[in-house]
Amino acid sequence: MRPDTPAETVDHTAEAARLERTAGLYPEDSEALLLRAAAHLELAGDRPTATALYDRLLSSTDGLDNPHLVRALKASNLWEYGHEAEARAIIEGVRVASPRDPAPWVIVAEALESHDELEAAHDTFTEAVRLLLTDVPQPPQPTHPLLFGRHRVRRMLGKSHDEWDALADTVHSLPITLDELHDPKRVWSLGSENPVELEAEITRLRAELGAYREALSRPFPVAILHWPATELSELLEAYPTLASEYPSHETHLATIESALRELSSSGTPNLGIVTGTVPSYEAFAASELSSPGDATLLPQYATTLAARGRAVAWPPQSTAACWCGSGQPYGACHGRTA
Repeated sequence: MRPDTPAETVDHTAEAARLERTAGLYPEDSEALLLRAAAHLELAGDRPTATALYDRLLSSTDGLDNPHLVRALKASNLWEYGHEAEARAIIEGVRVASPRDPAPWVIVAEALESHDELEAAHDTFTEAVRLLLTDVPQPPQPTHPLLFGRHRVRRMLGKSHDEWDALADTVHSLPITLDELHDPKRVWSLGSENPVELEAEITRLRAELGAYREALSRPFPVAILHWPATELSELLEAYPTLASEYPSHETHLATIESALRELSSSGTPNLGIVTGTVPSYEAFAASELSSPGDATLLPQYATTLAARGRAVAWPPQSTAACWCGSGQPYGACHGRTA
């Protein structure tokens, strides 16, 4: 399903079935594809089948990239159709595990919030913020929902601003302030007969909806293909015709960084890097009825990986690990300025 497909025209059950079939074709991406399938099943109202998909993932013999995320989604889904005790137990397990990924924290905190467990939601948001953002100079984009969620719950609880709320204000980019967006009295204004109040509330809701659409409907990134050293050696040994594309691994890495910087300076948004493997590339070439030695397949392969959610956003933060796999911070590796 494309991000711009109108929600009312989507057959969620059929889309879930399509994603399950695709997961069978691409087992290396089955986690991401089955999570999307489960989301469609939830939207279709088939929550028990969605739970079965979450259980299928959690019982998989292959290690999951983010098991805490799967558990958090399962808990949120269970609570929606009456399995509150089991959901609470899973949520507590996620909190005890203290994952370093913000997504599971957001999901369990919002599950508590949606069921009017505001104090528990506040404690969960706060625990996550302290764990992930203490002594962090600039909050990464994925942690922003933690700050915004905590701010929202504190407004509903009538708590005064603290240093984390101030930080949430600094990363908030919409023209309407967080205090306005999270004002509990907004709900009351929807019942007003005053056209001015209604128009103001519609403006606020449009701004909030725009933020959600921006977060959920980003286009696939413009992705550059990266080969780790061992994969590139194997690729060139098997397909020497590609040597003209990759004179050396060092040149390959430098070309990636320079290409991304050039795209960025030209105003191209949403840039990313996808990492290739020889078996995956060979399978892609076979699906295209072409030879892996055909260099014209390389950009198509990169686009396909990005469309399957395999892209990592570029540039990383200067203190984050460099995309090249050196283990050094990006700022001390390929992020160094000329």
